[in-house]
Amino acid sequence: MAKLVSTLFISLDGVAEIDPAWHFPYFDDHMAAAVDEDYRGVDTLLLGRVTYDSFAGAWPDREQAGDVDAEFAKRLGDLPKVVATRGDGDLGWRNVERIDGDLVEAVTALKGTPGIAKVLVPGSLSVVRQLLAAGLVDELSLLVHPVAARKGERLFDDGEPVYPLRLLRSEVFPTGVVHLVYGPSELPGSAEYDDVKGKVPGGSEG
Repeated sequence: MAKLVSTLFISLDGVAEIDPAWHFPYFDDHMAAAVDEDYRGVDTLLLGRVTYDSFAGAWPDREQAGDVDAEFAKRLGDLPKVVATRGDGDLGWRNVERIDGDLVEAVTALKGTPGIAKVLVPGSLSVVRQLLAAGLVDELSLLVHPVAARKGERLFDDGEPVYPLRLLRSEVFPTGVVHLVYGPSELPGSAEYDDVKGKVPGGSEG
């Protein structure tokens, strides 16, 4: 079964709809290395339509321009891409196909496809929310910027149940960005206040 990784730039207040005004000032070599790590070993990109349109509207031209970012642009173009979209128009990039039918069923089948070991979901918040709810996200890679965005779409919406997570690894960059990688987990147990009140600071004298 392939590992599915969601990679997101995110603010301290949970906004994962990127605003260049607060994102790019923090983008340095450390963040670039973290992004490269997420893309390493990827067999397929899975994208929502909004994120796909953003990628397809920028990266092919950057590859053609041959500037310093052309190598990464070619890398994206060469990767197989699967797009969750209700539209039937031309997707306008190479190595791309649309998901037919139910997203969860299609991604479950994708993860079980022989020869696919890693699926990466960049951005694509609506897709990530559905996959989290279905238990299909194996790693949540968050590049947390030290800024409160205060507006924009957040990763986690209101709803049930809660999503317990386990921290797999972390790194702090000189800019203050923190790279946090989580995997699915369970709550460490069931407890109420009466179960923990003995641990309240100052509850006993030493």
